[in-house]
Amino acid sequence: MALQNTRVSNYAQWYQDVIVAADMAELSASPGCMVMKPWGYGIWERIQRTLDDRIKETGHENCYFPMLIPLSFLQKEAEHVDGFAKEMAVVTHTRLEAKEGKLVLAGPLEEPLIVRPTSETIIADSFAKWIRSYRDLPVMINQWANVMRWEMRPRLFLRTREFLWQEGHTAHASYEEAETEAHTMLDVYANFCENVLSMPVIKGKKPEYDKFPGAVDTYCVEAMMQDGRALQAGTSHFLGQNFARSADIKFQTKSGTQDYAYTTSWGVSTRLIGGLIMTHADDEGMVVPPKIAPYQVVIVPIIKKEEDRDFVMQYAEHLYRELKEKMYDGERVRVKLDLRDKSNVDKNWEWTRKGVPFICEIGPKDIEKNSLFVWTRTNINLPDWKQSMLMEEFIKNISNNLSDIQNSMYKKAAERLIRNQRMDIKTPLEFKDYFSSPSVYLDGGENPVGFVRGKWGGDPATLDMMKEMKISIRCIPDDQSGTEGACLLTGKPATLDVIYAKSY
Repeated sequence: MALQNTRVSNYAQWYQDVIVAADMAELSASPGCMVMKPWGYGIWERIQRTLDDRIKETGHENCYFPMLIPLSFLQKEAEHVDGFAKEMAVVTHTRLEAKEGKLVLAGPLEEPLIVRPTSETIIADSFAKWIRSYRDLPVMINQWANVMRWEMRPRLFLRTREFLWQEGHTAHASYEEAETEAHTMLDVYANFCENVLSMPVIKGKKPEYDKFPGAVDTYCVEAMMQDGRALQAGTSHFLGQNFARSADIKFQTKSGTQDYAYTTSWGVSTRLIGGLIMTHADDEGMVVPPKIAPYQVVIVPIIKKEEDRDFVMQYAEHLYRELKEKMYDGERVRVKLDLRDKSNVDKNWEWTRKGVPFICEIGPKDIEKNSLFVWTRTNINLPDWKQSMLMEEFIKNISNNLSDIQNSMYKKAAERLIRNQRMDIKTPLEFKDYFSSPSVYLDGGENPVGFVRGKWGGDPATLDMMKEMKISIRCIPDDQSGTEGACLLTGKPATLDVIYAKSY
């Protein structure tokens, strides 16, 4: 039962339809903001818990900083402020008062407060208090928080005015140590995207014009969505001494001199869920990788006659207990026994559209054969997406089957990325013709437009050329070829390899 809009017929509306059908989120009465419903937030919880473990394994500790930042803190870092100025929400008053039946602003603040767009400036203020000596370094912290950026064109999960994220911040004694940290965390993100989200990415550096405001260098991971557009899935910033100088983060070196600390920041957000949808969902709804599925197996008992209730429930509860004892990816299998007063057809389609890896129906006829009827959101190594299986066989193979689903989802997305990354376009005319085609669903549309890997000369005039073509340089990939060719925008000699794409 396909969604009303498919990836081929209307990709943009299909994306919204998946979110509604999977009951993941909805627009809020607060303009530009979203309500994350239990299934969508459950996926975010799994992302948070899994990534948090990986962040802590690299030596970072969690903390929390205020969401309100004094305006003067941002004014210390002019480039940083300029980069976020158009997106900042500002608190100017302390209260409301009733006058003539209307609420009016009262209690103006002496200094306006900025609702956190990112936390470099306020965290740098604390670092300046905490750091006195090289013995205090490195400082390596992370926080899970909400941020506010006044997006003009909000879109669920991809761009909302308030969203959730993690942001890591570190301070180091040397340039080399801080730069290594920025690369280390980029590797953590790339590994997480590929091995947990089954979302292949390209690692690289942002061009100078597109780096984080105030950074020396910005590194990123870029993923390809099913319509060929790029999604920036995570960023890691080497900030050098820029923020340390503005916040006066000084320390005494081993030789007794004074120096400014070298800092980094890095983060991912709930936009990863948007990336998951556009990487894995199909025309029937969401498909969730097992490692982050809130439930990996849902059991649906079928009770048409009251006299069958105890019989069916005993069998279903036995399956539930047995599966709960099984391990996958270092954790017990996450199972739900769905006892709601709804028809089994409604339950099956609800869980199908939410993308649960396995749905198990159990009725009297199944019990007679010591079996169950299994629905899966991917074919993996099974002959069909729904079939009868012996209970013992299903329980025995659950861990391997979940692993097969996880791996098959990655393989499918990786093949898409390879297939739709063009490296054979060599001239500006070929390049312009390629990107003049409309974006379509890559696996089913005609003339698909994906990524182009080619040369860029760095001419400032190319920025306007790319803007006119509605494309951008997504990254300067780590694996540079070192060869000389022609810039795909100007035709002039160039050696730098870049990834060109349309993007979200």
